[in-house]
Amino acid sequence: MNLFSGFIAIKYAFVDNKFELASLFVVMGGIFDMLDGVMARLTHSSSEFGVELDSLADVVTFGVAPSAILYKVFFYQFGDPGLLLAALPAILGAVRLARFNTQLVGFDKDYFRGLPIPSSAILIVTYVTFFHLKLPLAERLDDIWMFVVNIGASLMMVSTVKYDVVPKPTKTQIKAHPLKFSIYFVGIVLAIVTKGWAIFPLFALFILYGIVRSLVERIKRLIRHRHAAALLDEEALEHEERSTFGI
Repeated sequence: MNLFSGFIAIKYAFVDNKFELASLFVVMGGIFDMLDGVMARLTHSSSEFGVELDSLADVVTFGVAPSAILYKVFFYQFGDPGLLLAALPAILGAVRLARFNTQLVGFDKDYFRGLPIPSSAILIVTYVTFFHLKLPLAERLDDIWMFVVNIGASLMMVSTVKYDVVPKPTKTQIKAHPLKFSIYFVGIVLAIVTKGWAIFPLFALFILYGIVRSLVERIKRLIRHRHAAALLDEEALEHEERSTFGI
């Protein structure tokens, strides 16, 4: 159903020019993508075959379909360079999935390395639906944010920024991660109340949170390394002084 949703989204984008419907089917593909993981865990049927099949479906629904939407909505006007720019979600999404599969150890992970491809796709299609298509026709052709959203989301997929995996909706997990579940619940409510408008800003905040957290962690590591290096230097100096004076 994930893969079929992606196929329908491509058809609506390229053949019918119905971009809102195409975006809707990308989001539906995301729902099916989430449900297949839930079913695999409930039935204890996780397997390497399932991982590969899931990735093949994902590269179509969350890579090729968003690229098709981007090209038909905006990047067609730039000729061949526009074709390459529109293809970024498909190309870098495939790279991200290949990297994920080769680094996968077990089927339960605490975090993803790089932005998950469904998150990238949903960020792109919700921007197109709720922001780009709402602009006057003349302003759509000069929408600089299409470049920012497309290139930014694509590059974040192949980055090393860590993003948390959504905890399993079990009593144990809810007790262990009450704040996370509260945030996810509020996000779902906001998405429903705003009829989808809040999805893009929520996903944008999710991406920015990962970037900020990664920068903070790197700064902390740098401070620790410098502190450790300073201690080693002090120990070496003290040892040299003792050796020199024979103490």
